[in-house]
Amino acid sequence: MISNSLKQKLISIVGPENVEDSQSARLVFSYDATPLYQSMPDCVVAPRNTEEVAEIVKLCNEHKIPIVPRGSGTNLSGGTSPVNGGIVLHFRHMNRILELDEENLTVTVQPGVITQHLIEFVERKGLFYPPDPSSMKISTIGGNISENSGGLRGLKYGVTKDYVLGLEVVLANGGIIRTGGKLAKDVAGYDLTKLIVGSEGTLGIVTEATLKLLPKPKTKKTLLALYDDIDRAAETVSKIIASRIIPATLEFLDQPTLKAVEDFAKIGLPTDAKAVLLIEQDGDAETVQKDMEKIENICYEQHAISVQTAKSEQEAHALSAARRSALSALARLKPTTILEDATVPRSQVAAMVKAINEIAKKYDVTIATFGHAGDGNLHPTCTTDIRDKEEMERVEKAFAEIFEKAIELGGTITGEHGVGQMKAPYLEWQLGEEGIRVMKQIKQALDPNNILNPGKIFAKETRKRVILHRS
Repeated sequence: MISNSLKQKLISIVGPENVEDSQSARLVFSYDATPLYQSMPDCVVAPRNTEEVAEIVKLCNEHKIPIVPRGSGTNLSGGTSPVNGGIVLHFRHMNRILELDEENLTVTVQPGVITQHLIEFVERKGLFYPPDPSSMKISTIGGNISENSGGLRGLKYGVTKDYVLGLEVVLANGGIIRTGGKLAKDVAGYDLTKLIVGSEGTLGIVTEATLKLLPKPKTKKTLLALYDDIDRAAETVSKIIASRIIPATLEFLDQPTLKAVEDFAKIGLPTDAKAVLLIEQDGDAETVQKDMEKIENICYEQHAISVQTAKSEQEAHALSAARRSALSALARLKPTTILEDATVPRSQVAAMVKAINEIAKKYDVTIATFGHAGDGNLHPTCTTDIRDKEEMERVEKAFAEIFEKAIELGGTITGEHGVGQMKAPYLEWQLGEEGIRVMKQIKQALDPNNILNPGKIFAKETRKRVILHRS
């Protein structure tokens, strides 16, 4: 698809060292963290600034060449696999923190900035950027914006969209727009900032972002509650929220996840428990102390067999790091690991956990469940082998039923992983035909030649909903 003359034009824009089309270079960018999808791009281009991005997009729009913007490729929905070939636009050069504005509590960054680097940078100034996806050590801000990433702190602090104040975006025709800014209030016209956040690179390419910061919390406490009944653990989540306490973190791990994490991290987690809750609270010392005492009481009221408070900052960090390693730990068990994120209202967490276990048993597949139980965002994770076609068919049926159950309980097919390729066949279940039609009209208006990350979000056909016709 990329002719030699077109390649030379790309080289004239970014330099020969920033256009790669060798087999090895293309292979590296043919897949992301989703195990089910792989497609080779025609070349990989690394722009150095917004103007170069705009020139590349103009060229691709003229020749109808697909463009897939990409950070570290940690997404879990097949969102950055170049399904239609074309160009992968990689932001390794555009990785600078441009400005820290302490008066307005904002930071302006390029899309290639690593999430954890940004978090650590602002914390050294006594400030706080809350979104903390488990992949934050390697994920980029541009990728977080594309997927509207969440994280462990999402219950109390929200997700990426809640901290994006303004964007610089290159549109499909090569035009450059700026949305929002450093303002606390702005209702001038449509909210284009929120439209771009979570659009998975299908409506525009983010080249700069202005993000909201908060004062860094003064203190934090962490506890681990152990249960011999998985339903009791899930019910504790609802009880904590109903008591008007919003923890910074409220995480759930079932026993299979717990065993895998302990084998991986080796920090002394109690693998005999059927489930654990990892709970953190932050803020001023007095409030944190009161909240954690109330939370501990609620845990015991819900028949926790033990509640342990971290004795030091190092111990608390080890517990949090262990939870973040859940996917890596489970990935060691079998050749293929499929991690999903069905999300339900908090009051339905117990029902959803029970349903996941029943569905796993029904289809004879192995599913471990962990996730951000405080905001209802559960991660049923199947360890399998993609080479076993018969088992993979059962896995697909199991997840389809899990998605439908989530919708039945008032939830969604994805809370933070995005739609990409993986969830596209199920999107109509949630939005309906009219909702899909409206989204397609927006896509057509902004990208009439369908060059921006094509093959994502919109499926060629929707899966039939035939599973949950229960009496």
